[in-house]
Amino acid sequence: MKSRKKRLREVYVWELPVRIYHWVNALCIVILCVTGFIIADPPAIMSASEAYFSYWFGVVRFIHFVTAFVFFFNFVFRLYWGFVGNRYARWNNFIPLKKSQWKEVLEVIKVDILMIKNKPVDSIGHNALASLIYFGTFWAFLLQSITGFGLYAKMSQSFFPQLFAWTIPLMGGDLMARQIHHFLMWFFILFAIVHIYLVFYHDYIEQRGETSSIIGGWKFIEEDIADKEEVTETAETITKIAKKG
Repeated sequence: MKSRKKRLREVYVWELPVRIYHWVNALCIVILCVTGFIIADPPAIMSASEAYFSYWFGVVRFIHFVTAFVFFFNFVFRLYWGFVGNRYARWNNFIPLKKSQWKEVLEVIKVDILMIKNKPVDSIGHNALASLIYFGTFWAFLLQSITGFGLYAKMSQSFFPQLFAWTIPLMGGDLMARQIHHFLMWFFILFAIVHIYLVFYHDYIEQRGETSSIIGGWKFIEEDIADKEEVTETAETITKIAKKG
């Protein structure tokens, strides 16, 4: 891509709640994957010490279960913020209901996957393809939570896991639920690898501060793109006010 001077403007894209959700979610997934591996295939550790010194596996399970609660309620908060957050966090960006969004999905595929175009798509928040994929991961988060708490219900006295106990028979029993739970863990691992790669890729190609934006919230956007976004946002606001009136 030819280098060119651009007039850039700082645009506040990712609000603090979105950034907190992102990093809490990332930390939870790392902890859940590590402890999940150990729970699925615990190493045989021989020890001559007293039994209560060897309760490490109980600690691993405890960490897994506590982190699962944090993961779930962090996810519930993100669902809520999709209704009250700024335009980049709202659900209408994640569900492609407009023809223009599907057109953008195809454009991003040409740039990121097929690499037959090198001009990045002009988007300030998530591009349409990323939004669609994130929407799919939200469903994966929900299914992972359902299978996890459903399996946990048989060994827990807490009322909350019992709310999910009915889901296990619907999946065909414990074995199928465990397989789904395990498959989704690998999905999250692969997703994280691709996600990190694409973040750095877009940061290099677009030079808009993609990586730092999830820490500070700000992106550096070309002025013409930012102006166009402001016009669109103003038009949408006027339309909403007119509908309410």
